[in-house]
Amino acid sequence: MELTNRINRIQVSPTAVVISAAEQLKAKGVDVADFGPGEPDFPTPEHIKKAAIRAIEENRTKYTPTGGITPLREAIPAWHKRELGSNYGLKECAVNVGGKHSLFNTICVLIQHGDEVVLPAPYWVSYPDIIKYAGGTPVIVETRAEEGFAAKAPQIEKAITPKTKIVIVNSPSNPSGGVVDTEEFERILAVCKKHNVWLLSDECYSHFTYEPHKPFSIASARDSKDRVIIIGSVSKTFAMTGWRIGYTLAPEALIQAIIKIQSQSTSNPTSIAQYAALEAMRGSMETVPPMLAEYTKRRKRIVEGLRAIPGVQCEWPGGAFYAFPDISAHLKGPRAKAKSCTELATQLLDKAHVALVPGEAFGAPGFLRLSYATSLERIEEGLRRLKTFFAHAEAAA
Repeated sequence: MELTNRINRIQVSPTAVVISAAEQLKAKGVDVADFGPGEPDFPTPEHIKKAAIRAIEENRTKYTPTGGITPLREAIPAWHKRELGSNYGLKECAVNVGGKHSLFNTICVLIQHGDEVVLPAPYWVSYPDIIKYAGGTPVIVETRAEEGFAAKAPQIEKAITPKTKIVIVNSPSNPSGGVVDTEEFERILAVCKKHNVWLLSDECYSHFTYEPHKPFSIASARDSKDRVIIIGSVSKTFAMTGWRIGYTLAPEALIQAIIKIQSQSTSNPTSIAQYAALEAMRGSMETVPPMLAEYTKRRKRIVEGLRAIPGVQCEWPGGAFYAFPDISAHLKGPRAKAKSCTELATQLLDKAHVALVPGEAFGAPGFLRLSYATSLERIEEGLRRLKTFFAHAEAAA
């Protein structure tokens, strides 16, 4: 079978591979300490679920406008203004089938063959492949663990060339939890405006930040709208991953292009999910602080537990719900039990029944990503297994 060059340029999402492998073990009755999934373990809030039920009962199950129902395209900018200080309107908003779809549409309408996209690493697994699928080239900018994996304007500017079309910043970051502070974000925007490139801000984890960080959107900066694209989602903030509702906020001409490509691919997002998202946008935010408080407890326990394992270093994530430890000491010298994090992650799943994602998937060899969107009880069990695994590796060496 001959497949297209564009599909051969990409791979299956590495996080999906890990989740699949873990599920296969679970199906055999194996107890897996699962740090793989990047989704809240909390239920969708009741008022949002009830809104979806009402939508079904009221027969709101037909096609909707491609870019989303009008009330939702009004409610998203209103929510974003209230929560993050921006100033968008209905015509500057498109509703998409999850945040990944928002990103995919945006890249596909902006990137042509030969265009470059500046991408700080560690990066979310899907960024490079979506860029490559569109015919673009990811240009990787390394960030430093000791600086919280936060992108810096001078490094980004050095990576910009006449071929650069977009700079992507994900803050808080998946996988590292890195947060770009307000002043640095504004410096990055200034660099993008100077070079006439787009700044795409992925805000899917916007409301999960830890002190001293606060939720922030670069769209709140003065004179930002002509160069900024906001990608957002209800998935994390409202524990709605399976509902698949994301959104794009951008200049009207770009939004119309996004709606055009969506009209020839998915058409509208699911009508019922849109009404659930409408309730999320209009309703109370009271479910967010308890989730953040629980993530704060888990963050403390998992980071302290990882740091207690010999040969493991771990910075405090500034946001999201991922620990991103450096385990490169276990890949070096005669004591090394694996040549890469990918190999080590396979061993951890097979021998210790711990599921996590290797750093190579995020452009960060020597690191592992552990999602702590799971109970403290499971975190304790996972840490116990990790400590035993690495202790046996040390003993065997």
